[in-house]
Amino acid sequence: MSQNLTRTLLIIALCALFIHCKTVDVYEYPAFAKSGNLNAVIEIPAGTNTKIEYHPKTKKFTPDQRNGKTRIIEFLPYPANYGFIPGTLSEKNKGGDGDALDILVLCPTLKTGTVIEVTPIAMIDLLDDGEMDTKILAIPADEHLRTISSESLIDLNTKYPGAVEIIVDWFQNYDTRDDALIRGVLDEKAAVLEIQKNLKF
Repeated sequence: MSQNLTRTLLIIALCALFIHCKTVDVYEYPAFAKSGNLNAVIEIPAGTNTKIEYHPKTKKFTPDQRNGKTRIIEFLPYPANYGFIPGTLSEKNKGGDGDALDILVLCPTLKTGTVIEVTPIAMIDLLDDGEMDTKILAIPADEHLRTISSESLIDLNTKYPGAVEIIVDWFQNYDTRDDALIRGVLDEKAAVLEIQKNLKF
């Protein structure tokens, strides 16, 4: 009898968890956690060639489609964990792309759907087909998850020469159909200002 009751309670708990997970919209998370750290939602794990996107309407992460086919990056895989900053919006009427700000988290591979607290360290000022498509570079706030210890662009360039150039080169070359123009790489202060400028709430 107690085994059946335990099993029933476990099934109910799992169903409740499943229903809760299905209704959570990570797009509407706040940009900043209660700790004051920036939140990042991972769509594409580092080392992946499949372009994955989060869809707020369905609350699901699915492979991006191009001409009815799953979009596979026919180039080197993503050099960092790629995703977005919840609670932000790069508005089209202000020259943006109409999406949340993009972010690259420099650390070991993180699973799709991971929400992680990060520290912004730089910003790639990028135009994609004439629209602002800024990329924020960040490291995990948790020092145990870091492979890069730099918390500023100057320190990143000093301790890890070539790292920024690798990421910039990747964005300039990974998709020959995109007209990407990189106008520069700015420091952590510019990154924070860009985030604050694009907060939804």
